[in-house]
Amino acid sequence: MIYFIQEKYEKLFHVIGCGRGEMGMKKLSKAMLPRVILLMGALLGGCGGGGSSVASTTTAATTTTTTSTTTTSLPIGGTVTTLQVESTSAGAQGNVPLTFGQVFVQGEVGSSESITGTLADGTPLGLQIDAKASHADGSLRHAVISTVLPQLAAGQSQTIKLVKTAAYTATPSATALADLLNGGFDARVNLTIGGVAYSVSAKDLLQLPNPTKWLVGPSVNEWLVSAPLKTAGGVVHPHLVARFAIRAYAGINKAKVDVIVENGWAYEPNPQDFTYDVQVEVGGQTVYSNNALTHYHHARWRKSFWWGTAPLAHIKHNTAYLIASKAVPNYDQSITISETGLANLKMNFDAASIEPMGNGIATPYMPTTGGRPEIGLIPGWGAMTVLSMDKRAKDVTLGMGDLSGSWPTHYRDKVTGRPISLADYPYMTLNGPSSDSFNPTANRNEALPGCTTVCNNPNVADTAHQPAFNYLPYLLTGEHYYLEELLFYTMWSVGGGHPVYRQLEQGLVASDQVRGQAWTLRNVVDAAYVLPDSDPMKAQFNAILAANLAWFNTTYTTNASANVFGALTNGYAFSYNNETGIAPWQDDFFTSVIGHAAERNFSGAPALLAWKAKFPVGRMADAGFCWVMGSVYTFNMRPTNTSPFFTTYAQVYQATLSAALRATACGSAAMAQQIQLEDPGTPMIAGAMVGYPQSSMGFPANMQPALAYAKDSGIANAATAWSIFNQRQMKPDYSTDPQFAIVPR
Repeated sequence: MIYFIQEKYEKLFHVIGCGRGEMGMKKLSKAMLPRVILLMGALLGGCGGGGSSVASTTTAATTTTTTSTTTTSLPIGGTVTTLQVESTSAGAQGNVPLTFGQVFVQGEVGSSESITGTLADGTPLGLQIDAKASHADGSLRHAVISTVLPQLAAGQSQTIKLVKTAAYTATPSATALADLLNGGFDARVNLTIGGVAYSVSAKDLLQLPNPTKWLVGPSVNEWLVSAPLKTAGGVVHPHLVARFAIRAYAGINKAKVDVIVENGWAYEPNPQDFTYDVQVEVGGQTVYSNNALTHYHHARWRKSFWWGTAPLAHIKHNTAYLIASKAVPNYDQSITISETGLANLKMNFDAASIEPMGNGIATPYMPTTGGRPEIGLIPGWGAMTVLSMDKRAKDVTLGMGDLSGSWPTHYRDKVTGRPISLADYPYMTLNGPSSDSFNPTANRNEALPGCTTVCNNPNVADTAHQPAFNYLPYLLTGEHYYLEELLFYTMWSVGGGHPVYRQLEQGLVASDQVRGQAWTLRNVVDAAYVLPDSDPMKAQFNAILAANLAWFNTTYTTNASANVFGALTNGYAFSYNNETGIAPWQDDFFTSVIGHAAERNFSGAPALLAWKAKFPVGRMADAGFCWVMGSVYTFNMRPTNTSPFFTTYAQVYQATLSAALRATACGSAAMAQQIQLEDPGTPMIAGAMVGYPQSSMGFPANMQPALAYAKDSGIANAATAWSIFNQRQMKPDYSTDPQFAIVPR
């Protein structure tokens, strides 16, 4: 049937010309229409991408902190990148629905261009392109792409080419919602709390006026609907809300249903934990149940189901292109992710607490000290996904994104229905009410109410150790849940502390621990980069980022009185050795965040990186400091806590190391022996660096991204510093935990 339609409409296109295919399609049945629209986009080539084009769906960019630099000029008809679709089914599948997120190199897909698709054998594959974010030059940055594979054999892997084409504005389906509802779709959440039954129906919500749309097109539509749980008598639960994301594929009677239950109103009095029995129904069938589930305050959970037969396919993005886009760091592509590591990752995840309110393989009490896989620009499981595109790693990455809802970081504004915003509540804080949390303009105290009744969540959040749970999952899938999780965590990070210290809506991070400053800014940069242009929070996060970069540049980069080393000294930096020492590894976290911001063209970040890069470079290449000690745990910058800072690395070396250690030659066997004498638990050989040199989470590993970005910055001696670092002995095995395996571009 598909090939008949293709042949018929190839002839029709010659008659009716570009962009007029729908005139002829009126003769087709409603069920055939979506597939033909998809085919049209592919067959027309330069006439369009078969779905929502960049020009038709992307709003004007609100980004004000990026520079406009076009990196490539790809001709129409050129292949932008490829993806692999692997069957995970034991049998053949037909009409396989696929939706995924895709990031694009700046300048490759212009504002008047779009994307179409072909299979490896040249068969056209129409795509629906829901453009979400654009670069500063107007080119496409991030889109959600949908298609339907006609066939996928058991165990088969198919290649999809994303091909650049001229813009094509597809007409959205006017009947998509009616078709879904008339086809018998419904999804329900039923809760029983203390013997009282509550429920919400997605079908009822979809019939209310103007449901929110996430994906819009001729073949794929996704609606976002929500309502508080209610009793049969209409009594509304004050805290618990059911949310649904329903993605319907026209003509094939299939829909993906995300079910989210949330306990997260920001200013609802008496926030607390609730214990309930839950049952989820899709299409009249029970698809999930859980008895005596304790739902923690300001947390939420998500489960995904299919109405109709679920597709069994794994989508593999092109690692080289993903890294080339600079949406993710430059992970070392020479690393082969270990098969044992992948198997253990999935085994450990499956054996962990992965039901709602579980923590999976993340540390539930985030303030716990020590290295662990979730610390970094992207967690270890995410870096494994980027480098391997293995299904096991991706399953864990998305699963941990789902479980990020278990921590109490979710504060939603009842007025807007969105995650709470500093623009609306500049005086908000989690520190409790005080005169500093009173908003004189709005005449209200904006301190968020704390849980005082039933509050037993073992999952405790902390800015200094928070993982980047959701940036990569949203980047790869385009799923709205992950986007909202990124918003929740980012706003919690900048808005939970003291309102005066952060200068209200400016969201300054300078009063936090250095690592807290780093990971909060990481969230802000990621949000500013990937949020849809139409999202009002995008401009806010750009403003917060700009304010922070301006503060650091004023305090350090352009300040003649700043220390000569390139090290942060604000906030809780001096937490070591009677407030004379700082933690270089925490500072390296911050440098890596600024480096990743700089490579994504955020204005102010390159200048700050050039200043910050001096610190990792100096510890490796300055003649007054032995590079072996570049990864030392503490770096003593002054003789007392009231003294001026030292002005040379030789002075720091004198103040930081013992006389016996200073007496040995840099990198010698004698130095290694003395290090072991002073720290018997540290295995050392000549030419190795201190601080767990073989660990993928040790201090040399922590330093690696900072040095990589320092080399990219081009400052003096950066190439020498990287060369010394790269030739060190006792390097870590990154095949199982590659989150710090970042190399210069």
